Amino acid sequence: MFYDLVKRLIDIAGAAILSVLFLPIWVIIPILLKIDSKGPIFYKPDRVGKNGQVFGMYKFRSMKMFEINGKVVHAVEFWKHNPELYEKYKKAGWKLELDEDPRITKLGKILRQTSIDETPQVINVLKGEMSLVGPRAYVEPELEDAKKRYGSKITKLIKESLSAKPGITGPWQVSGRNEIPWNQRVAIDADYAKRRSILYDIYIILKTPFAMISKW
Repeated sequence: MFYDLVKRLIDIAGAAILSVLFLPIWVIIPILLKIDSKGPIFYKPDRVGKNGQVFGMYKFRSMKMFEINGKVVHAVEFWKHNPELYEKYKKAGWKLELDEDPRITKLGKILRQTSIDETPQVINVLKGEMSLVGPRAYVEPELEDAKKRYGSKITKLIKESLSAKPGITGPWQVSGRNEIPWNQRVAIDADYAKRRSILYDIYIILKTPFAMISKW
């Protein structure tokens, strides 16, 4: 109870501060997005939150829009028409290197490398759907695929990781990001959910800026 209360207070205060600090980014990025490629400024994919509750997660769009059968759609629809690449994406732990992912825009590569595309998630934090620090916000298909791929052990880890709100940052993001295999990522998230430590949250927050610039 004490942990949940303190964590929520930190989330509200931190999100308010970040909203002010990110203001220049929120003015500049939409302009650059419109110059770089066609499409909306924000993307709001469905993610699995605490206790399996699905919510829309705010992000700056980092992917191209595609025209399929005369209809302009987000890059998520791209997989339906490129099954071989989709299988490669799944087998690689639900990721592709930025340079080999045809969905990502030029600006999107920079936004993803620096995690700037995730800054609008402070809205989710203020709404109580996310926390400043927490496990990764997973998509339902990758969770279902992981259960089939890894079996009962991973199912237990997934359940443990979903006992906490997903975070803008988290333990795996500051420990190697996408270089960490999928099954190890969820194990790290599950360990975080069990810790319930404000000091550990503060440590992750302090380490996050260095992780954001580590690609540069």
